[in-house]
Amino acid sequence: MAAVDQRSGLDPDGNLWDLIACELRVRRQERELSLAAVGEIINRDRSLVAHVESGHTKLQAAHAVKLDRAWNTGGLFQRLVKFAKAGHDVEWFKTHLEHEGKASHLRIWELGWVPGLFQTEGYARAMFEAAGVEDVEEGVRARLSRQECLNRKPRPRIWVILDEGVLEQPVGGPEIMREQLARLVELAQQPNITIRIVPRSVGAHVGRDGSFKIMTVDGSDVVYTQAPGGGRLVQDATEIPSYRVWFDLIGDVALPKDASLRLLKEAMERFS
Repeated sequence: MAAVDQRSGLDPDGNLWDLIACELRVRRQERELSLAAVGEIINRDRSLVAHVESGHTKLQAAHAVKLDRAWNTGGLFQRLVKFAKAGHDVEWFKTHLEHEGKASHLRIWELGWVPGLFQTEGYARAMFEAAGVEDVEEGVRARLSRQECLNRKPRPRIWVILDEGVLEQPVGGPEIMREQLARLVELAQQPNITIRIVPRSVGAHVGRDGSFKIMTVDGSDVVYTQAPGGGRLVQDATEIPSYRVWFDLIGDVALPKDASLRLLKEAMERFS
């Protein structure tokens, strides 16, 4: 394994996805198979196999099943993919920001906070202070720099659904909240942005499981799910359709655009 590590620049001892990439190469070479031959097993072309072995693309669960079946591995690749998905990768948030900055379409469901792309400086500072971030000002600068993608051409098409609690929970005090809600009102009236609210009266719905973001980059979707201590980047094509369905189901219980805008304005006035 050390030879593979040195040749590929991957870290199979410290990263499960790198271990999967190395295992795929080793087992392919043991069988004296070409990249194209492995591509035939998973019904994809040789370039995808090369990207997986180099660590640039993650092995999909459906492809792991086909490899395990063809090579009689006892389910090895399926288990590795399962555990790799369950773990936390510190690079996920960074990669998510890269996708966010390039996305042509964004679909965001937010249960607890105003989305980072829409936060004012005061709101972001109050949020970082509450989280105990060591360098609050650096966090604020990074958060505001992310918002530059809102002004690029062509502008991204953004659909945001917010839980009503996001409008009601004071962050940083009345003045900061009023400013933040005024910003949301302004954004909601832009032609490329839709903001809708799920009222508390809805009760239980699928969105209560947590916030997530669907990013469309070059025609393909990537999902980022939020969680305490770090989220998860979902790139497996077999998982992503579920998030599309969940976003639509949340939209089914959200208020229409006009009613949501009225609710935003009412919430803003309550912080006067």
